[in-house]
Amino acid sequence: MKSIPNRLARISLAAGAWVGGAAYAVQSLPGGPGVRQLNLAAPATKIAEEQHFLHWMMLIICTVIFIGVFSVMFYSIWKHRKSRGAQPANFHESVAVEVAWTIVPFIIVILIALPATKAIVAQKDTTNADLTVKVTGYQWKWGYDYLNGEGEGLGFISTLDSSQRAMSDSGDVSQAPADYLLRVDNPLVVPVGKKVRIITTANDVIHSFAVPAFGIKQDAIPGFVRDTWFRAETVGDYYGQCSELCGKEHAYMPIHVKVVSAQDYTNWVGVQKKTAAAKLDDPAKVWTLAEILQRGEKVYAANCAACHQANGKGAGPIKPLDGAAIVLDEDHAKQVQLLLQGRQALGMPAWSQLSDTDIAAVVTYTKNTWSNKTGQLVQPAEVVAQRGK
Repeated sequence: MKSIPNRLARISLAAGAWVGGAAYAVQSLPGGPGVRQLNLAAPATKIAEEQHFLHWMMLIICTVIFIGVFSVMFYSIWKHRKSRGAQPANFHESVAVEVAWTIVPFIIVILIALPATKAIVAQKDTTNADLTVKVTGYQWKWGYDYLNGEGEGLGFISTLDSSQRAMSDSGDVSQAPADYLLRVDNPLVVPVGKKVRIITTANDVIHSFAVPAFGIKQDAIPGFVRDTWFRAETVGDYYGQCSELCGKEHAYMPIHVKVVSAQDYTNWVGVQKKTAAAKLDDPAKVWTLAEILQRGEKVYAANCAACHQANGKGAGPIKPLDGAAIVLDEDHAKQVQLLLQGRQALGMPAWSQLSDTDIAAVVTYTKNTWSNKTGQLVQPAEVVAQRGK
């Protein structure tokens, strides 16, 4: 039975390729979308395989029912048409027919319900996970925090690669790579063959964490916690996107899951912990303006430029930073609090996940860039004082 979907998929893809010809120069992305893809994404987990089986099984059952019912209907219309002098039969009921159309649909429903229930129950069983990762949706990026298992304590933000965003803004995508709008700076890294529990939530609006190859899609809702899980069977790169319309940058919120061997994962965790330790800043350190401006430029490019633009002019409902009163204000607390808490009415998410030094650096950068030549310097200690308010 499971070989049927593969045969039908190959036939469909061949037909699509014949019709489409060589009209597109794009390439299929392993672990992501394929050129003229007509079937579901190639499964990389047992759950995804079950979903494929259910999809094709139900499609075949529905097709058989459709052909059977309409064949009888059209045959009856043709055979007993008025032009042939057919006379209507005069009868009231048939016990055999009534029993048949009660029992047969019941059997069909059972045939569908049993494997579907088994798959749904398995999808919701997040117990005994080897690794637990909290996934937080932000406008418009993902935050990953490793809560349990190897790598516990690691956390980072995953954002669309800046070069691909620049390519999209330019409108020239003639040289777009296979992973166009799916490449990120920090992919979610997990070990192969391990059960990974994903806990989803959001910082601003509703997002949805979806990776088709794993057969998972779970909404990330502010103030709520949802969970799902997957166990990748093979190493490789797998891609998804936020599948809940979450604002104007919705199309720039990709998901990249990198599945590696157990040893490579251990090595990656070691490197990440060393890097995290090296990045720890003393919030009591006093920075010079030149030093903190260099840091702020990098923080702004990675987190703020997508909305406020590199020139600080903003776009549409996004307010400009160049010449903004809150940026020019000598009361640093106002801008620091805006970053820490956000402001939904302005479409401004909270950035409390950034370190005290990074927030101080980006605030200082905005106060001293473009036409904002204020000379003001914000120290990390000021951010520390504002976090508790």
